[in-house]
Amino acid sequence: MNELELKYGCNPNQKPSKIFMEDGSELPVTVLNGRPGYINFLDAFNSWQLVKELKEATGLPAAASFKHVSPAGAAVAAELSDTLKKIYFVDDLELSPIASAYARARGADRMSSYGDWAALSDTCDKETALLLKREVSDGIIAPDYTEEALEILKTKRKGTYNIVKINTDYVPAAIEHKQVYGITFEQGRNDLKIDEDMLGNIVTENKAFTAEAKRDLMIALITLKYTQSNSVCYAKDGQAIGVGAGQQSRIHCTRLAGNKADIWYLRQNPKVLALPFREDIRRPDRDNTIDVYISDDYEDVLADGVWEQFFTVKPEPLTREEKKQWLSTFSGVSLGSDAFFPFGDNIERAKRSGVEFIAQPGGSIRDDNVIDTCNKYGMTMAFTGIRLFHH
Repeated sequence: MNELELKYGCNPNQKPSKIFMEDGSELPVTVLNGRPGYINFLDAFNSWQLVKELKEATGLPAAASFKHVSPAGAAVAAELSDTLKKIYFVDDLELSPIASAYARARGADRMSSYGDWAALSDTCDKETALLLKREVSDGIIAPDYTEEALEILKTKRKGTYNIVKINTDYVPAAIEHKQVYGITFEQGRNDLKIDEDMLGNIVTENKAFTAEAKRDLMIALITLKYTQSNSVCYAKDGQAIGVGAGQQSRIHCTRLAGNKADIWYLRQNPKVLALPFREDIRRPDRDNTIDVYISDDYEDVLADGVWEQFFTVKPEPLTREEKKQWLSTFSGVSLGSDAFFPFGDNIERAKRSGVEFIAQPGGSIRDDNVIDTCNKYGMTMAFTGIRLFHH
């Protein structure tokens, strides 16, 4: 089969819609269940490239959680702490390596991952399928599925869950095309290989990248390669913890991703872990309520008559002072940027979210200012010389 008709394009009024191979060859995907749409396949093909390259760069199983053609999270397989298991709502599950990768990818920004497209670098197993079964998700792409995993996933969304199998032998053409306003664009495919050699040009006084930092910077850079630009990614412990996508200003990318990283860390605060939720509150509602609880307007939003819908007793607020104190212990974070930082204000904002290691292209007329700001905080920064715009 070299073409597949879709229900519609980006919006219901955009018909007809299909995916096809211009050269008449076979499509490299097989739909095992459901009827994926136009945006589903955009997510599927971008997320598959991300996890494939993460696996190649790290040697570890990788997973991604995509929404609107950008990753909400991406991660490699690593054992989860009891705290992470709790905030990712997987403390009652057995996790295989690929399941732990997806738990991390989805757990980074659970609000953004609501209704996500999942991507796995390895065969989807029963453990990953059971995790996905109870989350709100639109579909999945993977190189294969165990029979048990396939049967579990086919029960999702009343049997309509989108399940796509990718042919791992497929090699895309070196030249790619797309149309905008009836005009065809052509460019060479971005087949740039991201590896640790990119981190060799260290421009700061501190020259030390830990092994963990190198891994996390690989995750950040590969994630950025498939994130709508402008984009910045914070990573720690083998996973993205904050992705700022599609912003017109670099500092807004850094703030957006940094705020998400802060929320990820604040969710690990003992007060948040001890929130007295009612047993009948669903996971998405818990995610939303935790987000409100962490915000500065918690007492206004969860006023009397409202908090009773979520909690058995009204919890004490997490004060600004308590949040500031907790975030002051945030450390060991890696930061990647898809283009150069034009001002040191990005570094100042990154410092507030525990950033110690940075990889960015360099090339700004204010590189000296950015380097000086890193030196002020003892950060290690490498200039990769490579821009990673994705549009």
